[in-house]
Amino acid sequence: MTMTRRQIVYLALAVIGLGATWYFNLRFMAESGGAFDVMAFVRAGYANSASSSLSNDLLVSCTAFLVWSFAEARRLGMRRWWVYPVLTFGIAFAFAFPLFLFLRDRRLQARDHSHARL
Repeated sequence: MTMTRRQIVYLALAVIGLGATWYFNLRFMAESGGAFDVMAFVRAGYANSASSSLSNDLLVSCTAFLVWSFAEARRLGMRRWWVYPVLTFGIAFAFAFPLFLFLRDRRLQARDHSHARL
């Protein structure tokens, strides 16, 4: 099965989301003495009105993604849905969401090909 342009975009966005977020996560850790202090990280996300807006935007978007992706994964028979909340909060939403879209698109493509053969 070949990758479509859309799948390439989703995969590229996942890689960009991983790199763009973890660059700053690693900088935060270095500035915090080498450890990842979750509470300090959350507090920094609410340091001013702009960061508070972005933090709330991200929280609502993550929640909507997890609700939708759970239902969508069940509908399409995608296994191991539990990995997406882990990736969302353990790595980055900017990584987990486009990765889910990539794998969802691959699942739909495989399903369409199997239906076309019937």
